[in-house]
Amino acid sequence: MIARLWRGVAGSAAGADAYQRHVTGSVFPELKKIRGHKGAQVLRRQQEFLVVTLWESMDAIRQFAGADPEQAVVEPEARAVLTEYDQRVRHYEVVQ
Repeated sequence: MIARLWRGVAGSAAGADAYQRHVTGSVFPELKKIRGHKGAQVLRRQQEFLVVTLWESMDAIRQFAGADPEQAVVEPEARAVLTEYDQRVRHYEVVQ
């Protein structure tokens, strides 16, 4: 299994709340439809987020991210409230 990590920061508390609603209400349900997706969590510290998604393989990640799996996928709704976010993601093999 592979963990995909991405970080973003909202510009305000209201923006952080909006991003949290977006990722849990729109993004995560869509991820569940992708073959090989194994789960997702969003970690929040005030206005900062760490999003961790779990995948069966890099091929499954490519179904979500496209040909360049290291490229972050940041939807317009997220870009509207985030003042800082990773352009590239990090992948880690889940060892336990």
